[in-house]
Amino acid sequence: MPQPTDSTRSQAPRGLILDFAGVLTADPRSVHRTWCESEGLQPEAWRATLNDNPEGRRLYAALEVGQISQAVWNEGTAALLGAHVDPENLMGRAWSGVPTAQRMTALARAARDAGYRLALLSNSFGLDPFNPYEHAGIWDLFDVHVISEVVGVAKPDPAIYQLALDRLGLLGQECVFVDDHPVNLPPAEALGISTVLATQEADTVAELERLLGVSAVLAA
Repeated sequence: MPQPTDSTRSQAPRGLILDFAGVLTADPRSVHRTWCESEGLQPEAWRATLNDNPEGRRLYAALEVGQISQAVWNEGTAALLGAHVDPENLMGRAWSGVPTAQRMTALARAARDAGYRLALLSNSFGLDPFNPYEHAGIWDLFDVHVISEVVGVAKPDPAIYQLALDRLGLLGQECVFVDDHPVNLPPAEALGISTVLATQEADTVAELERLLGVSAVLAA
């Protein structure tokens, strides 16, 4: 079960800050493998191109902070994946099959209904032509949206966490932050924010239920 990594909080939590991919969605890796095979690629081609290929990493980093558009990223990354890969809505084709994390979404809704202020803090993978947040149906859950493409800075830069706090109007000690990448937690902790590393959805939701005193109830 994930454990909060902060010291004892001096104030009761009033805000919940959630990452998107891997927190409000299911783990996308199996979907991306299936998509790669449907495109005639090796199963790990998506991960390898975005993470291991230097040009793939450069393009993705530029997309995250709005230096290039999703359409430009689609063109450049399709070429890296293979000459036969159609760039048209590449991000949307690869991501549209990733399910929304229903229990985490229910937890967020319960927290909002209990009076917590909610922030979405996400490193962007583009908004147009494919908007992942609208596709997942989670945008309207949040009081505050801090999307790296829009604000021009990405996690783990400390500035993006401070921006989330400023927009929430809360102190770090009043907030809990959930992310599935360990590297993104220490900058939040430095601001006094309690952190939870997202692993299995059920375990992460259970930990947040304990921290926030709410219960995630799935719609019938």
